[in-house]
Amino acid sequence: MAKKKELPLLEQVTIADAGAEGKAVAKVNGLVVFVPFVVPGDVVDIQLFKKKKSYAEGRAVRFHHYSEARVEPRCPHFGVCGGCKWQILNYAAQLEAKQRQVRDNLERLGNVDCSGMRPICGSDNIYYYRNKLEFTFSTKAWRTAEELASGTPQSAQGALGFHIPQLFDKVLPIQHCALQADPSNDIRLAVSHYAEENHLEYYDIRNHTGFLRNLVIRNTSLGHWMVIVIVAQDDTSRLFPLLDMLHSRFPQITSLQYIVNTKFNDSYGDLDVVTYRGTDHIEEEMTSYNGGRPLHYIINPKSFYQTNSAQAQRLYSFVAELAELQPTDTLYDLYTGTGTIALFLADKCRQVVGIEYVEEAIADAKANARLNGFDNTRFYAGDMAQVLTPDFIAANGRPDVVVTDPPRAGMHEKVVTQLLATAPRKIVYVSCNPATQARDLQLLSERYEVRRIQPVDMFPHTQHVENIAELTLKN
Repeated sequence: MAKKKELPLLEQVTIADAGAEGKAVAKVNGLVVFVPFVVPGDVVDIQLFKKKKSYAEGRAVRFHHYSEARVEPRCPHFGVCGGCKWQILNYAAQLEAKQRQVRDNLERLGNVDCSGMRPICGSDNIYYYRNKLEFTFSTKAWRTAEELASGTPQSAQGALGFHIPQLFDKVLPIQHCALQADPSNDIRLAVSHYAEENHLEYYDIRNHTGFLRNLVIRNTSLGHWMVIVIVAQDDTSRLFPLLDMLHSRFPQITSLQYIVNTKFNDSYGDLDVVTYRGTDHIEEEMTSYNGGRPLHYIINPKSFYQTNSAQAQRLYSFVAELAELQPTDTLYDLYTGTGTIALFLADKCRQVVGIEYVEEAIADAKANARLNGFDNTRFYAGDMAQVLTPDFIAANGRPDVVVTDPPRAGMHEKVVTQLLATAPRKIVYVSCNPATQARDLQLLSERYEVRRIQPVDMFPHTQHVENIAELTLKN
């Protein structure tokens, strides 16, 4: 059997830049090397563990110099948990890296003129900013090297926490997460302690056995809290006492719900949700653009809502500014979700037409329109490429302005083609993936030019960034 070739140790390498997937980048003799848990300006020895023709991957095994951009991470699980990989990079440097990421993607992949790019809008809160976290119960607890070396006994239950990256059945037990405000951590720990004391089995992801599967915690700026306990068996004799404990100990919970999931995957979009205590939803409030009236949004267990509420307000305000709607305009909101952007803009134009694939989201959008007293909105459920047709446009009116906020994969080519044929005065393109946005902007460049560009940081300490591009019809 051939001996595996040992990869080299690269000595005293200066880390050059922040890169994709939360890793940093170094360049050694023309070779791009991706390294986790280092920041630009660090000088390190890198042990390679993967080497391809155009790039390599390695880990820092010795630090010779620490960068001035480096900060101490707040999370006790940093370096093991798969999230918040940029915690060791100061926030100003994070924002600079995200701005470069947007510019590089748009210029390199879309040949976009970025002279109209504004400074990225950072988040006032860089910790405890999320309004939703999903945790997993697993019999397979991930143990750190320190725990193994110390002989710390493993919990008989397993772990309640987050999946270890690239290991579908291993879960890191989370003691404190700095992403969601109190009492999120207390709720999770209370469930874990109760389960251990009452011998409620955690789910075995490989063998599909056990009782407790997932825990979802959501909250809003109004102080509403939703907790969803997801179990693998319809056993109310074990489930209801757990829910009673949560109801008694945490009066902040305004919506306490459960789901029975007997499937072989964790998705619950197709499953029934049962309200055990309180309301079947929570509400969020947002002020409409330019100091307008307060808007209320109903958030159901399956509803999508931007997970950084404060930044969502800013994101939508930028969309409204770039849209420059007139009172006589017809606005199309593509991939409208639960209608958050559509309703944010509804009092600035004559009518809004929203389209979304998920039927439950459209039901929420209609309910939110009624809740806020809008009678100039129409919402339709269906596949975007099939709904947005010439007949649909003839029936609903040609759009003067289009706002599009597609998923990470970007817009279907048929949607781009229809937008080119319809030729609205302006398109405001919101994206969570600058790479696919760049591709679509290049396709739209046949009839549109990009003017203002506004990046927004929705997720501090991660590489993710939202970007808004304003497109105007060429003369």
